[in-house]
Amino acid sequence: MGFTGPVAYDRFMGRYSALLSPQLANLAGLESGQRALDVGCGPGALTSVLVDRLGAESVAAVDPSEPFVGAVRERYPGVDARTSSAESLPFGDNEFDVTLAQLVVHFMPDPVAGVTEMARVTRAGGVVTACVWDHGGGQGPLRAFWKAAREIDPGVDDESHLPGVRHGELGRIFREGGLREVEETSLTISLEHPSFDEWWEPFTLGVGPAGDFAATLDLTARARLRELCRRYLPPAPFVVTGKAWTAKGLV
Repeated sequence: MGFTGPVAYDRFMGRYSALLSPQLANLAGLESGQRALDVGCGPGALTSVLVDRLGAESVAAVDPSEPFVGAVRERYPGVDARTSSAESLPFGDNEFDVTLAQLVVHFMPDPVAGVTEMARVTRAGGVVTACVWDHGGGQGPLRAFWKAAREIDPGVDDESHLPGVRHGELGRIFREGGLREVEETSLTISLEHPSFDEWWEPFTLGVGPAGDFAATLDLTARARLRELCRRYLPPAPFVVTGKAWTAKGLV
């Protein structure tokens, strides 16, 4: 699975994840003077909100992708951005007041280990929170694409079997990761697309599982995928909505 470069990611999933970031920050209950960690930061959609609310010197961010970490360092000078997996965070115990993971738990090789690490670096009484698209319930922002993809290949990995993408799964992962007073809810986003081509073009950039699937198709199959997507979407301009499951727990 590839996520290519920061600009391609911004144009693909970044357009949706940026709408989630303020909501996830609100859920975490950020307060002035706190120190926050963005786990799986990507090119910085959530990092940007954390910097706006807390100041760059109070924000750290990690991602296993060096290009993404480089983008965060360039975009948000002063943020302590490091290349790291969630399962082995490069910080000591109790360093943060709030630790967040936006749209990343389902991509962790070991989600429980990742959440356990998030709890370890968060102080006692601190908050750990995360969100994951509702791919399992078919309410993520990519549902039209995956519906079309399943017509092309009924066995396609459409992200619906990833950990945390169904109701209740993220909360279970949080509880298994040692968090207490776990609360589960959902967040929703809406984004208007002015044209079908504006919606479609980022799927050709090879970003994430959807981009990987499109890249495996020959020209004929990709053209069929494109037309199936057009069939499953309203006439332009149209609005794409997405729901994300959330979990919030205390250390």
